[in-house]
Amino acid sequence: MRSRAGFGALAIAGYLAALLALDQLVSLPGQLLLGAVTWAALVVACVPLTPERRAQVALVVVVATGGEVVGSIVWGLYTYRLENLPSFVPPAHGLVYLGGVALCGWAARHGRLLVAAALVAVGGWGVAGISVLPREDLGGALGALLLALFLLRGRDPAVYAGVFFVVAALELYGTALGTWTWAERAPGTGISQGNPPSGIASGYVLFDIAALALAPRLLAAARAGRQALPALVAGLR
Repeated sequence: MRSRAGFGALAIAGYLAALLALDQLVSLPGQLLLGAVTWAALVVACVPLTPERRAQVALVVVVATGGEVVGSIVWGLYTYRLENLPSFVPPAHGLVYLGGVALCGWAARHGRLLVAAALVAVGGWGVAGISVLPREDLGGALGALLLALFLLRGRDPAVYAGVFFVVAALELYGTALGTWTWAERAPGTGISQGNPPSGIASGYVLFDIAALALAPRLLAAARAGRQALPALVAGLR
């Protein structure tokens, strides 16, 4: 089980790295193809999952896509290479979540160590962003504080820690490639941002919190709907 989780984390990380590298070589039609392939990859990754985990993935995709529209298209906190929302981004959010869950599963025997490592990493990165890094990152430091709170007091800190490491690697890689670029200051606020901000994973954790909290309710509503459907159909006859 542990080895399977480790393989899953590596497979997702490898796919996302290849996806972002390929994105550098294509225009909009190619991005649409990458989006279709990524949706297919997410569906395949969800096949062996429990219904509750699938519901969590679906909710992460929905909530995160809304966050992308607001954060990138409306607010302009960051901008993608073609100044759009690439079609592969929504399903990639689902894969990022599954990558974090897989990393958490791989480190199941050392969950506290994983959380501690995440705290040290995000804390050090946040402090560096307002002290020694060449680009000031006050926004990242604020996000790092929020993420630290999630890691210390959250419902599932090991999952949050796993997601942090996946997101941190993805953000560093994606911004290095130029797949997206963070604005030097958050528009309308004057708050400085790194490229990427150190605490950006706190936003992903908010998506995860929503998924973990709402997935059981979504499944309960679906079961209630299935149970009520025969009576509704019978009443219409």
